[in-house]
Amino acid sequence: DNKSRIVVATCFSCSTIKKSLLHVCTAGISFALIVRFASESRITNRQTKSGSTCSCDKTMRFLDSLRRLDAYPKIDNEFSIRTVSGAALTLISTIVIVTLVIGEINAYLSPNVSEELFVDTTRGHKLKINLDFTIPRISCDYVSLDAQDSTGEQHLHIEHNIYKRRLDLQGNQIEEPKKEDIQASTKRISSTEAPATTTLKPACGSCYGAAKNVSQCCNTCQEVIDAYRERKWNPNVEDFEQCKNSKDGSMEGKAFSEGCHIYGTMEVNRVEGRFHIAPGKSFSINHIHVHDVQPYSSSRFNTTHRINTLSFGEQFGFGTTRPLDGLMVEAAEGAMMFQYYIKIVPTMFVPLKGPTLYTNQFSVTKHQKSVSAMSGETGMPGIFVNYELSPLMVKFTEKRNSLGHFATNVCAIIGGIFTVAGIIDSLLFTSIHVIRRKIELGKSS
Repeated sequence: DNKSRIVVATCFSCSTIKKSLLHVCTAGISFALIVRFASESRITNRQTKSGSTCSCDKTMRFLDSLRRLDAYPKIDNEFSIRTVSGAALTLISTIVIVTLVIGEINAYLSPNVSEELFVDTTRGHKLKINLDFTIPRISCDYVSLDAQDSTGEQHLHIEHNIYKRRLDLQGNQIEEPKKEDIQASTKRISSTEAPATTTLKPACGSCYGAAKNVSQCCNTCQEVIDAYRERKWNPNVEDFEQCKNSKDGSMEGKAFSEGCHIYGTMEVNRVEGRFHIAPGKSFSINHIHVHDVQPYSSSRFNTTHRINTLSFGEQFGFGTTRPLDGLMVEAAEGAMMFQYYIKIVPTMFVPLKGPTLYTNQFSVTKHQKSVSAMSGETGMPGIFVNYELSPLMVKFTEKRNSLGHFATNVCAIIGGIFTVAGIIDSLLFTSIHVIRRKIELGKSS
């Protein structure tokens, strides 16, 4: 029994020792693994920390290098000094900047107009003439407007597009303007011609001393005028009884007691030409343009005039020059001939929106002379306008301003004024500081 107990105890102890050794080995292995993991983790942490430290150092060095490029160094408020002169300069600079920027905005919003000159290739068939003349010393009944171009085409009595308004000698309107029809030329019956049919022989009217013989009669106003013309006398129709109740007499009686306002538009061939406003009735004899001023002599007509408006083509308020508008011309004597030589320059305007517009600009040269019998000059009294078309055309084109140009100008305004104001402020501050130091040194000494 004792032996068996010893054997059993020995076996039990051996098994216990084996279990203990097994636990010890397991714990040792676990501890070794923990230690190894901890050491590896420590090494990894050290490597990570060293790597992050290196990257941080590189970033700081890059930022330091970049910081050296700062052209606008900052000063703490503790070290800044505010002065009254600086405040005044700031206000002035702000006002100037705002004013200039507003002007730049207006310039940017306003379209830019470019000019171009090229040969005129347009094919217009008619030229529109806009005119407005005032003749204060000649009646409308004795004023004619005629036009002629270089092709030889004559337009007599251009009144279908022209209005005439009667005026008194003070320039006041007598009646409403009238648009007159084209007058047909009529053949005058000579005093020696007999009428086609006579039903009653009228009484013999007086010729007021102009009769060639005692049997000559002047029963109409025209017969009296013809008799005076044959005698080369100057008739005074106001003294003739035959002229007081006749149409011709009434017209002749008020020839110099009224004025005339002529205005309107007319279209002529788009070639070189001329038009004139002259006293008398106009007609053509053998392709010669003639004005009949009978019973008066040409020296009695005062061609004083005012050009209210004279233009060519459509008017739209841009790119037009009208140098004759508002021109008042006084005739120093009767039978004055005023000539205007006009050079017309066709003009095209291309707006940002809308159709292309066509008009004309012109330059003018004025000449005047006396055509009375005593002067020896040829011509007839009146206002003569000769125009000629230029082969070149002026083109005006509206364009929008560039946004980059606007931004550049605004930056230049702000930066320039800010820089100049800073220089002025530095000079003022330094000068005041130096003066104060000298004053303090003078007081201490």
